[in-house]
Amino acid sequence: MLGATMLAGCGAGKTTEGAAPAGQGQAAAAGTLAKIKERGKFVVGVKYDLNLFGLKDPASGNVEGFDIDIAKAIAKKVLGDENKIELKEVTSKTRIPMLKNGEIDAIIATMTITEERKKEVDFSDVYFLAGQSLLVKKDSPINGLADIKKGMKILTAKGSTSAKNIREKAPDAEILEFENYAEAFTALKAGQGDALTTDNALLYGMAKQDPNYRVTSETFTEEPYGIAVAKGDSEFTTSINDLLKEMKQNGEYDKIYEKWIGEKPKN
Repeated sequence: MLGATMLAGCGAGKTTEGAAPAGQGQAAAAGTLAKIKERGKFVVGVKYDLNLFGLKDPASGNVEGFDIDIAKAIAKKVLGDENKIELKEVTSKTRIPMLKNGEIDAIIATMTITEERKKEVDFSDVYFLAGQSLLVKKDSPINGLADIKKGMKILTAKGSTSAKNIREKAPDAEILEFENYAEAFTALKAGQGDALTTDNALLYGMAKQDPNYRVTSETFTEEPYGIAVAKGDSEFTTSINDLLKEMKQNGEYDKIYEKWIGEKPKN
């Protein structure tokens, strides 16, 4: 899936949308690696509500998933210990403001690399390549975009590229946006919509949680995930990219991929 592209990709969730105060972004970019080493801890923004990528176990309080294992690998590279890490919950809406405000060192949260986002943050190379799809009930007549009729309700998350894409791809549908995908999935199960849309990798996690739902086979976008860091922090970006290449070459990346996605990456 990745191939050459790879070689060349609860507590803080109340942050509001908006630009960082003047100068704060530049200060964060002055040297994230040095800041992490001085602190002795890597503070990273992750999702808490996405099975397979970042999901918090309400019983243990642990957050686990593909993105979490990538974050641990960075902590191990920078600090020599994967446990020297602090996870902070982000949503599609809050993650960039939290990075700009210096609340987190990086975003590893199924974040699609886009030209618009590149104006605000810097991205690593692609570390996972997904494609947007639809989650529907097993007996639903919807198998792709062509089956979405006027008046149908499609659910997604606020601030996501999925919301923008579905509006373009299915202009006759009514789009309902929720704070996060967990809320959107709850709404789908409550009958508030006909389908939920986001990247297929995330939808597979939802379908795994509830076998009454399925992911349609059609994908209608390419969603390259990148690790976001403060704008201008080339040193930290380079360090992350070097690690991703190393993980790909030594097989560590493949192990993490197979552990969470259930198959080897298609190279």
